[in-house]
Formats: sequence, C-alpha cells, structure tokens
Amino acid sequence: MKLKEQKNEILEKEEKKPKNLKQKKNFNKKIIIYIALGLVVIYLIYTIYLLIKQPTDIFTLEEGTLYSEETDIGYIIRDEVVIQGENYKNGMEKIKSEGEKVAVNEAVFRYYTKNEDSLKQKIAELDTKIQEAMANETETELFPSDIKSLETQIEEKLAGISNIKDTTKLEETKKEINELVTKKANIAGDLSPQGSYLKELIEERKNYESELNSGAEYVNSSKSGVVSYKVDGFEDVLKPTDECFSSLSKDYLETLDLKTGKTIPTSDESGKIVDNTYCYIATITNTEEAKNAKVGDKVNVRLPSGEEVSAEISYILEEESGERVLIIKIEKGVEELINYRKISFDLIWWSAQGLKIPNQAIVKENELAYVVRNRAGYLNKILVKVKKEGDKYSIVEPYDTEELKELGFTSEEIISYKKISLYDEVILNPDLSKVDE
Repeated sequence: MKLKEQKNEILEKEEKKPKNLKQKKNFNKKIIIYIALGLVVIYLIYTIYLLIKQPTDIFTLEEGTLYSEETDIGYIIRDEVVIQGENYKNGMEKIKSEGEKVAVNEAVFRYYTKNEDSLKQKIAELDTKIQEAMANETETELFPSDIKSLETQIEEKLAGISNIKDTTKLEETKKEINELVTKKANIAGDLSPQGSYLKELIEERKNYESELNSGAEYVNSSKSGVVSYKVDGFEDVLKPTDECFSSLSKDYLETLDLKTGKTIPTSDESGKIVDNTYCYIATITNTEEAKNAKVGDKVNVRLPSGEEVSAEISYILEEESGERVLIIKIEKGVEELINYRKISFDLIWWSAQGLKIPNQAIVKENELAYVVRNRAGYLNKILVKVKKEGDKYSIVEPYDTEELKELGFTSEEIISYKKISLYDEVILNPDLSKVDE
C-alpha cells in the first residue's frame, strides 16, 4: 500500500510540474509587457514635456498680417434732417425708397387723403368698366398703333412682375402699369365721340383722380442726400457740430440709453435726408494707443458687416478718469450705418503685411535686428528690418540698397548682403556662437 501511495505522489508531482512552468512563463511575459508599456508612457510624457517647453526650434517664414486693434462701442453722428408734413396722422405713401438718392426739393413721400380708400375703390371699379368699354370700340376709332404700343408695354411688365422679389421694386412696377393703363384709357377717351359711354367713364375717373391728388400732402426734400425712414429722435441731438462734439462726455453718452446693435425702427409718419458722404463715430477708450493719439491721426475701422474702411481722428475729449472720447470720421460705409445709432466696431490703430516671424527669433545688436537662417544645416546671421512689432510676432523685410547705405554699409558689404525670403527657416532663441561665419 505504501508503494502504491508513493507512486501516486510522484505521478501527481510530475503532472503539476509543467503547469508551474507554464504559469511562470506567463508571469514573465506579463512583466515584460508592463515594463514596455511603462517605457512608452514615460517616452510620451517626456515628448509632451519637450513640446510644451519648446514646441519647435525652427520657424518657416510665411506672408502674414499684424494688427494693433481694439473692439469698442461707438455712437453714430450724422448730418441728417428730418422731414415731416402736417397730415402725418393720415399715414404715408413712399415715393422714394430707403437709401434712394434725391435732389433738393424733390418729392420724397406723401400723406394719404381722408377719403383715399373710398376714392381708390371707385377708381378701380371705373378702370374695370373702362376696359370693358374699350373692348367694344373699333380699331379705327382707337388708332391701333398707339394703343398697341401701350398694350405691349403693359404685357411685358405683367409678364415680369412674378419674378420681382424686392417689395419696393414691385410697388414701382405696379405703379408703372397703372400709369400705362391710365394713359391708354385717356387716349381712348380723347378719341371717343362726345357723350359716349367710354367718354363719360373716363371723365368720371379724372374727377376722382383729381380729388385724390388735391387732398394729398406731398413732402419734399430740404437738401440733397439719401432718403431714410429710420427715424429715432436723435437726429438733432447727435449732430456733427463743434457744440455737439464738445458735450460728448462719457456720462452724457451713457445717459442716451441706447442699445448696441439695435436697428432703428422705420417711421410711418416722417422721413429724413442723410448726407451719405461722411459720418462720425464717437467712442470711449483708455488704451495706450488712444492715450497717445492725436487729432489728424489716420486709423482704420472695421464695421459690423466686416468691411474695413479708412478713418481719421477729428476730435478728442479728455475724461477725468483718464479715458478719452475719440470722434472718428469715416467717408465709406456710411449707408450701412444709417440703420444704427450705437454699434460695436473694431478700431485698428495700424496694420502691416509682410514676412511674419516670432519675436523670439529676432536678436538685437547695436540697435539692429538679426535672424539666424538655417539652410541645409548652415546657419547664417542675417540683418532684417522690423516694419512692425507686436506682442508675439513682428513683420520683417530685407533692407534695400539705399537703406543699407544710410546704415553705413560699404559697397562690398552691400554686395554680399544676404536677404531673407518667403519659406526661409529661422531659428528660435538662436545661439549666435553656433552661427557659421
């Protein structure tokens, strides 16, 4: 029995031995995998650290634009005159559309008469009867060549009316059609025998039309400019005069209680004539550029639409707080601003275009600027002219021959002068001791 038990123990040990070896091998593999993963993680962490510490030591030159700008709130000041008649409570019909140019004493709009709806209804009914009566007249009586020409014009305008999307243009076309129909009817009436049915209808229509026109009040422009129906009541408050400019303090502008970007509502009682050749933007700012600004300085303004226009500082007021009220004149984009009284805009003090380069690639020596260019591993220190310097980047360009002469360069030095160009590679934070002579 003992021999049998010993034999079984030996067999069990032999069976367990391969399993232990297999487990040991699996354990070793896991250790190796964990070590490899650990090394990869360490490498990634180190790489990210290097990228954060210094993303790259080489920069490729490209064309770019550098700005010095700020976003401000501006109050619009225009040369504008409100026009209004006596019968403004009757409602109005626009003769000139929004933004349309007018001359002095030209009709802009008219007020309706008291019985206008009734008179128009009677005229419309008569037009139907006139058309029916004209259809019964003979061609010889109506001079078909004249009538045919008018009918052709009417048909052409009716054919194109379905394609008109602009409501103002649509109203104008309808008005033109009515005028052609009236002209056609008048010709027919003049040629009809006295006492005829058609003649009586046309005479009756003329009487109603005369009554309609005699009761209407037409309002004419008091100056040349563009028409606008955006009337907000500030036309006589924010005016381009020295008296107005001198009163535009920060407190005064804020008491106007205007909302930024709000569109001026359209009036149905009055209109105005706006000088569209210029306007002003008053803004409050305390930036360093504003503190150093002078009357007559040229700047750029980026309007809400994104359009960038040239401008000039025309007036400056000092605030006790150290802020300044700048009044800026613009002569382009005026029509866009007619819709607003207070806007958000970008004031651009200066801008420069050229080769854009990080400031950390520029080295200063004896008040001159240099970069270190890398070409196929060869490093050269190259003199550059800094056109404009920003917080992080600068716009640079090579010197021309005359400029190098002014700097005192000899003819030999000018001939051997190396220039940077587009797509050159420059070194960031360069070590000048490693530059090739």
